[in-house]
Amino acid sequence: MGKLIDLTGRRFGELTVIKRQGSSKHGQALWFCVCRCGAQTIVHGDNLRRGHTTSCGCLKLTIRRTHGKARTPIFCIWDSMKQRCFNKKHRSYKHYGGRGISVCKRWLTFENFYADMGDRPDGLSIDRIDNNRGYSPDNCRWATQKEQLRNTRQNRVIKYGDKEQCFTAWAEELGINPSTLNDRLTRHTPDRAFNM
Repeated sequence: MGKLIDLTGRRFGELTVIKRQGSSKHGQALWFCVCRCGAQTIVHGDNLRRGHTTSCGCLKLTIRRTHGKARTPIFCIWDSMKQRCFNKKHRSYKHYGGRGISVCKRWLTFENFYADMGDRPDGLSIDRIDNNRGYSPDNCRWATQKEQLRNTRQNRVIKYGDKEQCFTAWAEELGINPSTLNDRLTRHTPDRAFNM
């Protein structure tokens, strides 16, 4: 087992860690925490660090009571975002948490995420504007599938003149078949390929 990380005094969502509270039957560190609402609870350290447990349970009750969002698409989007970034067993973890993509502290609490992003507009999904940065209010937007596909790390970005955009956007703007443009770009500079 690795070295125990001392969480005493740290805050995770609504919870403040007070002290170590022994270990679970599987040997995982347990921590005694006090919730902002005043309740006391004991939480696995992994659940705190990964953002799985952010309150004594009062937050979930509040969400159900005041927002009724616990089983809605926006709640699922928020939960999936956290899973991709913190759950090493998630199928997409290697593309998110595995390469350093995280969720800002503010968004570890659903209410804050919902206040910043609102309900998902029809046909759109959450998109990080800069794919090398994490999920935060200043780096996220609702985007169409087309916008998302143009904003992936695999895209070939080409600079021409004062403009820089992905290969697909250039093909569409210039009215050139993508395969034709790709062929031209393998043999010529953008200046020539775009003007043949």
